[in-house]
Amino acid sequence: MAYPVPVGAPPDGPPTRHTHAARRRGVLLPVVGLVALGICGLVVLGLVGNSVGFGWVLVGALCALLPVGPVVATFLWLDRWEPEPPRMLLVAFLWGACFSALSALLINSSAALAADALVRRGSGDVLGTVVIAPFVEEGLKGLFLVGLLIWRRREFDGIVDGVVYAGLVAAGFAFTENILYIGRAFAEGAMAGQSGGVLAVLLLRGVLSPFAHPLFTSMTGIGAGIAAAKRSVTVRVLAVVAGYLVAVLLHALWNGAASVLGDTGFFQVYVVIMLPLFVAMVVVLLWQRHREAKTVAEQLPSFAQAGWIAWSEVPLLGNLARRRGWRREVKRRSGPHAARAVADYQTAVTELAFLRSRIARGAVRDSAEELLSGRLRELAKARARALGMPDALTAAWGGDHPPGWVPPAPHTISAPLPQAPPPGYAPPAYHPQQGPPPGYPPGPPPGYGGPPQPGPTYGAPGLPDQRHGPPPGWNPPR
Repeated sequence: MAYPVPVGAPPDGPPTRHTHAARRRGVLLPVVGLVALGICGLVVLGLVGNSVGFGWVLVGALCALLPVGPVVATFLWLDRWEPEPPRMLLVAFLWGACFSALSALLINSSAALAADALVRRGSGDVLGTVVIAPFVEEGLKGLFLVGLLIWRRREFDGIVDGVVYAGLVAAGFAFTENILYIGRAFAEGAMAGQSGGVLAVLLLRGVLSPFAHPLFTSMTGIGAGIAAAKRSVTVRVLAVVAGYLVAVLLHALWNGAASVLGDTGFFQVYVVIMLPLFVAMVVVLLWQRHREAKTVAEQLPSFAQAGWIAWSEVPLLGNLARRRGWRREVKRRSGPHAARAVADYQTAVTELAFLRSRIARGAVRDSAEELLSGRLRELAKARARALGMPDALTAAWGGDHPPGWVPPAPHTISAPLPQAPPPGYAPPAYHPQQGPPPGYPPGPPPGYGGPPQPGPTYGAPGLPDQRHGPPPGWNPPR
């Protein structure tokens, strides 16, 4: 089955009733969701304020901001190859801070009271902390990931995406929980005239365990990332359930060590189990990032051969540092809007590379044609926007304008025909004299249709308009 290359501007037909309805839903649903999360957040603040006092809630919030910043920054750093939509990351954080925190507060309190009544008085605190809270809290946080898998599955490209979303949800949950515990410690310390309890809570919450909740929920995120790459429904369900159960086990172990084993037992669990597990998680995520980089690098030569990108861009798009340098140079020459256009173009290339890899692995079959056509249209749009920005092309060349070169007008930009790489070009694990990379037959990638046909087309940055010949004095970039 052939997948057409988007060689022209994506057709924009007349607006239909379906189009208008989709646009209304696209605006209305996020607004409703944010309002609902905001209401949950206000209710949480009201409950916590009623419990410890609104003045101490403010103090707890200020203290809780200190650990949440580095945690969120870490997950955003991890998400650099294919940055997730900022609005989705914000919703993930608010889901944890508002909905999950409120629901957990109500369910845990009710379950503790029920345990006191059904088992014996005084057992509710222990059962609630060690048994009930891990199941409830990890389930509420994991619901966001399950929702993404069901309704926004295209946001998942693997384990890294799952961990990023899980980490943001857990960071939001921990932020609200820290407000409660730190505010309560300050309130009780002020009443008793002692500061030891406050320091202990600040040390535990702000120094020793800022990544505790993200570590637990990341297990569910890993399961969701594995599920996104599998076609079998059974395997998907088992992957998510297994990740959730591991998250519950770690959470229960942490709570049990803190509430049952005492200070000595807690530090033993912390040093022997939690720290090594955290280090192992870091190693796994760095390895996954390396795999993402390798996936992009392997796909780029076939993209250039098909004419979707320029050969001069292959080494730039295959390295995060060079991508960043490209954007920085464009921003210096042409301002932040041009740099944003280049960043969108880079992201579109990465998303297409990941999708091509998933199709090659057999993870996407039924909707492969639709998804691939959509990604190619997005790439064409992003490339057109980048081409319309002054100096975005010459920044990709890494030098000044060729003698006599002037940027083509947006309406004259066209795509080059697939062509051989420049003389001497040899990307990693691929050499022009040896043919395309492993798994790619000569010519455009399989199932992608033929080369671009004449007509109104988008061009790859750094290459001239071939319908009218190169601009006077233009020489190919070297």
